[in-house]
Amino acid sequence: MRSSKIHPTALVDPAAQIGANVEIGPFSIVGPQVTIAQETIVQSHVVIEGQVTIGSGNLIGHGAIIGTPPQDVSFSPDRKTKVAIGNNNIIREYCTIHRGTADNSATKIGDNNFLMAEAHIGHNCEIGNNVIIANNCLLAGYVRVDDGAFLGGGSTFHQFMHIGRLVMVQGSSAFGKDIPPFVVAAEHNSVFGLNVIGLRRAGFSAKDREEIKAAFKLVYLSGLNISQAMEKAATIKVSAPAREFLDFVANAKKRGICPLKRGTGKDVVA
Repeated sequence: MRSSKIHPTALVDPAAQIGANVEIGPFSIVGPQVTIAQETIVQSHVVIEGQVTIGSGNLIGHGAIIGTPPQDVSFSPDRKTKVAIGNNNIIREYCTIHRGTADNSATKIGDNNFLMAEAHIGHNCEIGNNVIIANNCLLAGYVRVDDGAFLGGGSTFHQFMHIGRLVMVQGSSAFGKDIPPFVVAAEHNSVFGLNVIGLRRAGFSAKDREEIKAAFKLVYLSGLNISQAMEKAATIKVSAPAREFLDFVANAKKRGICPLKRGTGKDVVA
């Protein structure tokens, strides 16, 4: 801790492992099983407890709470569970990130993510890289969010959901079904089309975008049910991104994928 800047009012357990140039602000509490890598800033009134590993270059905002027990009535305090956070994340004010619930399990957050104020990441969630989770989003247990997704403010996500890569979620929405990659989703369990602008910004080629569009139409606009569409998809050769879309649909959990909602002026398939 010699090169770190720890406020005199902060309570940092001597057993905690604090890297070089870490800053810990007033009235923050860091428990004995916590590891914080270099260049991370922990602002005031933050609580980090339990087994938590935090990488380098993160910003943890005022009042954030990380590593507290899961909100699971079956959880036993003697279970060894943890939170693992990568590098260069921004975790703003009053976010809550709970540790895993099953023994030896973890809640995981990757790199370069932006969690806005008061987002809740429930136990055993897995957040990829370059994800934006806007204010007041609520993720229940075991939600997986793939790289580059954007979750609009005030949205809610049922436990065991999977949100695909580069999904764009409108604010104040609610979901209990899986959301395939590359789509725009909104309202209640509804897909409105492809995230065309997001695909362009992410550098997808025109060919890849066309093949994703064809895969989207096969699933949502061909008149086939999901089983029939997947049988047809298995017979065609497509690019890796389009195959990613089709594989996601084929492997969706038992609640299935969000259906397409049309005729509202929000369609963005083109």
